Amino acid sequence: MKSYYVLLFALLMMSCNQTKIETKERSIDVKTVDIPVLNLDEANKLAQLPLHCMNTEYPNKLNQTIGGPSDLLSPKALHPAFYGCFDWHSAVHGHWSLVSLLKQFPDIKGRADIEQKLLQNISKENIEQELLYFEGKHNKSFERTYGWAWLLKLAEELHTWDSEVARVLETNLQPLTDLIVNKYLEFLPKLNYPIRVGEHPNTAFGLSFAYDYASTIDNEQLAILIEKRARDFYNNDKDCPIEWEPGGFDFLSPCLEEAALMRRVLSKEAFNIWVNDFMPQLKDKTFKIETGKVSDRTDGKLVHLDGVNFSRAWSLNYIAKDLPEYTHLKNIANQHINYSLPSIVGDSYEGGHWLGSFAIYALNSIDN
Repeated sequence: MKSYYVLLFALLMMSCNQTKIETKERSIDVKTVDIPVLNLDEANKLAQLPLHCMNTEYPNKLNQTIGGPSDLLSPKALHPAFYGCFDWHSAVHGHWSLVSLLKQFPDIKGRADIEQKLLQNISKENIEQELLYFEGKHNKSFERTYGWAWLLKLAEELHTWDSEVARVLETNLQPLTDLIVNKYLEFLPKLNYPIRVGEHPNTAFGLSFAYDYASTIDNEQLAILIEKRARDFYNNDKDCPIEWEPGGFDFLSPCLEEAALMRRVLSKEAFNIWVNDFMPQLKDKTFKIETGKVSDRTDGKLVHLDGVNFSRAWSLNYIAKDLPEYTHLKNIANQHINYSLPSIVGDSYEGGHWLGSFAIYALNSIDN
C-alpha cells in the first residue's frame, strides 16, 4: 500500500511539472513585435497614394444603375468631387487620408498643393452635383453603407481639424453629409438582419464609422438609433467562428468588426459580459490569429487581404481601448500592420488606390 501512495505522488508531481513546462512554453511562444509608427517620413510616402489617384479618372468602376442614355456620362461628370481612385468610396477615403495627414503633420511635403487639390475637388459646386446623383431615381442606395460610412468619416475628420481650410471644406461638404445622415436614419429602421460579410456591405463597419461621426458632432438622434440597431442585430450573438476567417476576398473581419462596434455602444461592464459569450478567446493572453496572406497584389480581389490585416488591427486596438485585460491584442494588431505596410507604397494600382487609407486608419488606431 505504501508503494501505491509513492507511485501516486510521483505521478502527480510529473503531471504538475509537465503543466509548468507547458505553461512556460505557451508564455514564451507569444512574441512581442515592433510597434509601427506613423511619422513624417511615413506620412509623406502614404500621401502619395491618394495624390496619385484622386484625379485619376480611369480605370473606373462606377457601380451605376443606368436609367437611360442621359445617364451615360464620364466618372468626372457624374462625380466631380469623388471621381478618381477607381471608385467613389475609394476617392472619398483618399480625401480623408489627406485630411488626416494634414491634420497630424503640419510640415508634410507639398502641403499647400494638397490643400489646393482638396479645395478644388470638395467645392460647393461639385458637392451640389454629387447630391443630384444621390437624389436620382435609380441610385438612391448608391454606396450603401460602405461609401456612406467613409463620407461621414471624412466629415468627422474635417470637423476635428482646426484649420481655415477645414472650415471651408466642411461647409462645402455639409449638404452631402446631411444627406448621408438622413439616409442612415431612413435605412436602418428598415434593415431586418445585419449583413455579416467581409466586404463593403458589412453592417458593423457601416455602423461603427457612422457612430463615430454621430458621437463627435453630438448627433443624438443618429447615435441613439445606431446603439439600438447594434443591440438588435448583435446582442445575442455567441461563439463567432473567427477560425472561418478570412474569406478569400475579405478586407474586413466580420467577427472583429462586430466586436469593435459593440465596444463602442456598450459600457465597459456590459461589453465584458457580451464579448465573453461572443469571442471568449480574446481574453486569452496566448490568443493568436494568423495574418491574411496575399498571393498576388496585382489582383484587385486577392489584395483585399492586405486590407483585412489593417482593419483587423484597428478593430483589435479599439477592443483593447481602456481595457487592460485586452492589452495583449495590441501586439496582434501590430503584427498585422507590420505584415502589410511595407507592400502598399510603390505597388500596383489595384491596391494602392485604397490601401493607403486603411494603413493610415490602422496606424491612427495605435494607442488612441
